[in-house]
Amino acid sequence: MADQTRNPAYVDQVVLAHDVPQQPPAAAVVKEPPQAETDEESVNQKPVEKALVEEYLSKPKCDNQGNVLQSGSFKEESTRVVDLLDNEKKALQQLKQLVQEALNKHEFGGQQPEAPKEDDEKESAKEEAKDEAVIDDEPPKPETVAETNDAPAKEDSINLVETEVIEDKVATAAAGSNTVEDDGAKTVEAIEESIVSVSSSSAQPAAETEAYVVSEDERKGGKAEDKVVPPEEISIWGVPLLADERSDVILLKFLRARDFKVKEAFVMLKSTILWRKEFGIDELVEQDLGDNLNKVVFMHGFDKEGHPVCYSVFGEFRNKELYQKTFSDEEKRQNFLRWRIQFLEKSIRKLDFRPGGICTIVQVNDLKNSPGPAKWELRQATKQALHLLQDNYPEFVARQVFINVPWWYLAVNKMINPFLTQRTKSKFVFAGLSKSADTLFRYITAEQVPVKYGGLSKDSEFATTETVTEITVKSAAKHTVEFPVTEACLVRWEVRIIGWGVSYGAEFVPSGENSYAVIIQKARKVAASTEEPVVCDNFKVGEAGKVVLTIHNPSSKKKKLLYRFKSHPTTSH
Repeated sequence: MADQTRNPAYVDQVVLAHDVPQQPPAAAVVKEPPQAETDEESVNQKPVEKALVEEYLSKPKCDNQGNVLQSGSFKEESTRVVDLLDNEKKALQQLKQLVQEALNKHEFGGQQPEAPKEDDEKESAKEEAKDEAVIDDEPPKPETVAETNDAPAKEDSINLVETEVIEDKVATAAAGSNTVEDDGAKTVEAIEESIVSVSSSSAQPAAETEAYVVSEDERKGGKAEDKVVPPEEISIWGVPLLADERSDVILLKFLRARDFKVKEAFVMLKSTILWRKEFGIDELVEQDLGDNLNKVVFMHGFDKEGHPVCYSVFGEFRNKELYQKTFSDEEKRQNFLRWRIQFLEKSIRKLDFRPGGICTIVQVNDLKNSPGPAKWELRQATKQALHLLQDNYPEFVARQVFINVPWWYLAVNKMINPFLTQRTKSKFVFAGLSKSADTLFRYITAEQVPVKYGGLSKDSEFATTETVTEITVKSAAKHTVEFPVTEACLVRWEVRIIGWGVSYGAEFVPSGENSYAVIIQKARKVAASTEEPVVCDNFKVGEAGKVVLTIHNPSSKKKKLLYRFKSHPTTSH
């Protein structure tokens, strides 16, 4: 896969995410020396790693504000075969051929079922012939080899006679070995003739037995045919391999994960299928593993391109009770791993694997209050999950967004950055606490972003399909928003200022000349630390006019204003 790393020892500190760098060929992997890990080692780097880090940190990789530079230029490739390059189409066809051969040989199942053996069939035919001979009360005739063609059941006696004949010939040849060369040549010829004649006579009963079996099948109305083992049927993420065009989309993921190297892609696919059988994925999906971790990892909304968005909130593990229940021993860490794999499997099976469909997700990793690298248990669980995800879930993430990034994670990123390919780095986006909401809005609309991350998506009168308008309020300036009303109705609206620290007011201004404005909300300052990040209000209108919202930003920084409104007709009395 183009998403590869050299997997240094400290890469296990990276937070758990769906799309992780794939392992390159073994020759390119820099393995850490086998030794026990301790909390002290998680903070103090090993000598070799420290040298690498110091060498990297000596080079300017950040901007003036200390933010990690990123390309953010990743563009998802097409999943339509017609859009592929010629060499990519060829690689896909070659991989499909390898997969078909493996299905025919039942290689993906781990064990190939035994086909009916020809020797067993012949042995069964001989037993039937023997029973028939006993019924007819035919007397045995072992005196001559020639007569054995009429009695296939006497094969053992024939073999005995044949062996004695050959031994006699060999003994005679050995006795006459002191004679002239002509006699020796004649002896060899005699042995060869004996062997040929014996082989012919031993093959003849089997042939006649087969003829007898065929005639018996025909007598019963059947037809003798070779038994053929059908190809193996394998499905992955709910898609049967080679059954339809969705299979091409799956195979393309493995090809892209291995830079279109067909053999490597096939090995990865085969390993993934065998691992899924061993791990019991299909059974795991149906199990009830509880909902204790639903606040740690959850799906919420879609990005601007239609990708489902998955949020991982590692700050939840600040809860000591939850941390102990999840990571305190190996059994609990394995349960966490199974829950994480189950969640991912359920999410993937909702994707659209048709050509041109959305078959990847956007991963948002919230690092606010996240336990640091000194948490050994979390590191171990994360490390195990990373290995499974990188080996068995290729090309499932369109973008990795890291928000509320602390200083220590920026340091970790600086360490692992040299070991990431450009393709991997192009998927990564990092944002500190003050820039997290703006960063999310680059990829996800405000109506799809949860309230806790700066958006307006929550349980309310508004659906996630109702569009939010975004406006920038300049520093030391006022901004007004107007909602026109043409009839009696109930007007509802939601307003949010990212960071607040501004004043907000609302009034209704009638269209009639002799009417007076009605103050809905006196101007009030909404502090940045408010516990009410979204202002939800409504007003019942009895005549035509407009609702006017006034936002005053006295600070020296620009503010982002989010709002949306809707009206419900009412009957005026």
